[in-house]
Amino acid sequence: MPNPIITAALTGPVATKADNAGMPGTVAEIAADAKACYEAGASVIHIHLRDDQGAMTADLDVARRTVEAVREACPGITQLSTGGLQFTYEERMALVEARPAMATLNPCTMTFGTAEFRNPPKQMMELAARMIELGVKPEIEIYDTGHLDMMLYLLHKGLLVEPLQVSFVMGVRGGMRGDPQILSWLVKELPEGTSWQVIAVAKANLPMTTIGLAMGGNARTGMEDTLTLAKGVPAESNLQLVERLVGIARSMQLKPATVPEVVDRLKLNPELVTRT
Repeated sequence: MPNPIITAALTGPVATKADNAGMPGTVAEIAADAKACYEAGASVIHIHLRDDQGAMTADLDVARRTVEAVREACPGITQLSTGGLQFTYEERMALVEARPAMATLNPCTMTFGTAEFRNPPKQMMELAARMIELGVKPEIEIYDTGHLDMMLYLLHKGLLVEPLQVSFVMGVRGGMRGDPQILSWLVKELPEGTSWQVIAVAKANLPMTTIGLAMGGNARTGMEDTLTLAKGVPAESNLQLVERLVGIARSMQLKPATVPEVVDRLKLNPELVTRT
């Protein structure tokens, strides 16, 4: 069993500092959190952008500054989200021009709580093709079982390059619930050699990420996925959540994967990992 890749999801498309003061709210705060989480064992840093006033943004200049700030702060692998519920798809597509080592690719449109998460097929495929051109590795987010079929179609069309990096997002209202049986089926359907992780939100976070690790997968945590350590107990920081997940992995005698291990396993573009 390979060492698990631990991802720290520092911010998100919904919650802000108003929901938990421990969440980073500027480029500088994101970089500082990235360093702390990297040093605690997270090799991948997943980011939804914030401008210097703490507002959610899809501004390409902020994206470039954020990627560079994280690279300056630590050797962690920067993974930008191309999600965001309030931005146009064209704004979201442009974020890969910041050339992070990785970025999200969401195959399908879906209901996301009380909102619509739009991923139009034509533009989504254009984004997939552009990521290949730039050497940016897609982190393919599967929110429901049918999304897996679309991912396999993209692979068949040459719009994805193996080895794949797949995230099973569980617990979002409108997507699949956190259920070990669903996870087991999804893993069984993956192409051989695929790297996968569990992203579980809210109350599904701790049990499903733990189950994913036990099944040989990778795992993600951070304030994008949960703002609490337990019911009624707010998390103090992203670092606290990463330390908990790394502790769970170590209790299973698993050692978090290093950045060089992740680069080799996922065949990342080294030029987009190292500091410029």
